[in-house]
Amino acid sequence: MPRTALEPRFQVEHLSILDSEGNLDAALEPKLSDRDLRSLYRAMLLGRRLDERMVRLQRQGRIGTFAPIKGQEASQLGSAFTLRRSDWMVPSFRETAAMVWRGWPIEKLLLFFSGHLEGGQPALEQHDLPITIPVATQLPHAVGLAYAAQYRGDDAVVMAYFGDGATSEGDFHEAMNFAGVWHVPLVFVCQNNQWAISVPLKKQTHSRTIAQKALAYGLPGIQVDGNDVLAVYAASREAVERARAGDGPTLIECVTYRLGVHTTADDPTKYRTDQEVAMWEQKDPLTRFRAYLEKRNLLEEGLEQQVDEEIAEAVRRFETAPAADPLAMFDHVYAELTPELTAQRDEMAARERATPSDTGDAGTTPPGATPMRGQRLTRR
Repeated sequence: MPRTALEPRFQVEHLSILDSEGNLDAALEPKLSDRDLRSLYRAMLLGRRLDERMVRLQRQGRIGTFAPIKGQEASQLGSAFTLRRSDWMVPSFRETAAMVWRGWPIEKLLLFFSGHLEGGQPALEQHDLPITIPVATQLPHAVGLAYAAQYRGDDAVVMAYFGDGATSEGDFHEAMNFAGVWHVPLVFVCQNNQWAISVPLKKQTHSRTIAQKALAYGLPGIQVDGNDVLAVYAASREAVERARAGDGPTLIECVTYRLGVHTTADDPTKYRTDQEVAMWEQKDPLTRFRAYLEKRNLLEEGLEQQVDEEIAEAVRRFETAPAADPLAMFDHVYAELTPELTAQRDEMAARERATPSDTGDAGTTPPGATPMRGQRLTRR
């Protein structure tokens, strides 16, 4: 019997509207108001300046380890901008700019990265999940949210973020399959920043694109220039509208680059070259969008100073917050503490009750730092 072609040849599209040289495809340019364009640029600038400030805070021992976003502002904000407040956002661990856009106070995120439990808790009115550190584990949860919205007849859309490394996890494939089978209102946003810590994309997959992985699960996939905020917005808007209309999920692959470290515990000079970073710096999403706005006379004077002052005020609020209660780490481990954990909790409580005279000089410890044995955790 002859072989029969069951499907036409699959095609995966790449979308770019504003390239790194400033060339604009006017036919594809999304219709965004001047106010929206200014808001997008301000949010991207805030994300960049906050990122740089957080690196300094971490190096000073004032917050703990975190994952910088430098270079990925367009991928995050071009997509998050398309959501309503009633929609759901499911972040991984590198969505600081998107979270601020969604209403997370900066000082709350700083509390999270300094070990405060409440820093990771969304406000009651927020339709966001907390930061997720284990890779890809948030994706089945995102499908569950979308399935619940579909079941209840809500018109809410869920947008889930993850990196290229997450596509090597079983959770990613299970979530894609579940989403495709149940046709849920979900937008998968992969920030393909070329590196899963020190593992390059070429060692993650033999597929030419990540977007094409959607085809195996019966849903559309598109690759976009992740440093082009206009392209990310256009693709995300289309995917969100499709999901809200009941036409199911979409996978968006944003091709971008992590200009900084994987986390502040990482040294990328061990596995990538300066030449590679310099090449991607020429494609900086912030520089590109700024040039676009300059041509349209939409840049605001003094915006950098406004953003820096907003961040500085948030840092001041963060550093006047009460110290974290170390005993809180025992509260949500088990419904009933095991004898071993009970003993550990009692030992820590006893140390907390100890006075400085019992333990030596108490000193002070910066927010987020770990006190030395016998040292009380206090604020400056």
